[in-house]
Amino acid sequence: MVDYSKWKNIEISDDEDDTHPNIDTPSLFRWRHQARVERMAELELEKDELKKAKQSWQARMVDCKERIKKKEGSEDELKKKLEKLEKEGKDLDRREEELVKKEKKMPWNVDTISKPGFEKTVLNKQPSRKQDENLSEEEREAKMKNFVKENEKLCKQFGMMRKYDDSKRFLSEHPHLVCEETANYLVIWSINLEMEEKHELMAHVAHQCICMQYMLELAKQLDVDPRACIGSFFSKIQNCMPEYRQQFESEIEAFKERIRKRAQEKIKEAMAEAEEEERKARLGPGGLDPLEVFETLPDELKACFESRDTELLQKTIAAMPVEEAKYHMKRCVDSGLWVPNAADANDDDSEKSKEASEKTEDSAKSNEMDKEPVYTGVSSNDLD
Repeated sequence: MVDYSKWKNIEISDDEDDTHPNIDTPSLFRWRHQARVERMAELELEKDELKKAKQSWQARMVDCKERIKKKEGSEDELKKKLEKLEKEGKDLDRREEELVKKEKKMPWNVDTISKPGFEKTVLNKQPSRKQDENLSEEEREAKMKNFVKENEKLCKQFGMMRKYDDSKRFLSEHPHLVCEETANYLVIWSINLEMEEKHELMAHVAHQCICMQYMLELAKQLDVDPRACIGSFFSKIQNCMPEYRQQFESEIEAFKERIRKRAQEKIKEAMAEAEEEERKARLGPGGLDPLEVFETLPDELKACFESRDTELLQKTIAAMPVEEAKYHMKRCVDSGLWVPNAADANDDDSEKSKEASEKTEDSAKSNEMDKEPVYTGVSSNDLD
């Protein structure tokens, strides 16, 4: 048995001609149509207002729960606020149910039951997503360098944009920028800006980088070419729910924190590399660092090198045990801290060195308690 009851609740058609002769039929039809359109518009307005109210309620609910979780503010006040929001949520659910019932009770009319007789839907075929290419590291690096060489200016223009509409329009004009290479370039640029202490600019470029990464992730989920996701992403981010917006902002903050951490690591790496190069540059003929060797010397030897007093150095060496003197002076020679016979070109310095050597030899002979010869020179021959 066919149920025809649903056809009983239908408003009279606009072209119904069964009216009283004294009534202006065209005016009556216009009035009926206008009244129906106004009722439908009023219903749509109620639905929009309810939708906005629920979005506002959801945002306040999330904020209140976060504050309770983080223990921000008075706990009693936050709990009272949460109870009030829960009550408000029940009222919104009740309003939504009433609105659904009201919509179902509205009689059908020519605008709601009729459909165009000739209508065709054309679906634009999305370009298929490119499969990951099996490229070696060298090939990927070459591809990245070539991309940056050709599109660096465009990438920077996109990174500097601040409005979603401008970004959408720009990427629609340059769809080839929606790719992994652009995202990688923006990451590297963000790190360099943070290293240069341009924190605000880094934060803005990081925002654009996350937008690009969201488009690439959306393309993976839909298995389409990233260029087909430009409009979808910006439509979604501009008209998203508060929860989605909060997730998006959280991802940006986490990304900026990773950028700051990586920038600090690169600064430390650069400083360590510079220090290592500086250390290598000052290495002596034996491969030792003069600064490191100087720090290990006894205080009396440090005083000799600081004062640049050759005579004092000879006396200090003569007073030290032989093995200890050999050990320290060999390290001084290997580090370049002391150059043996460097003063031979100067006759006066040579005479002073000879006198100092003779004095130390005399002191060695007078020391009868020590059977081993005392170290009396600083030439490399004595240190072999």
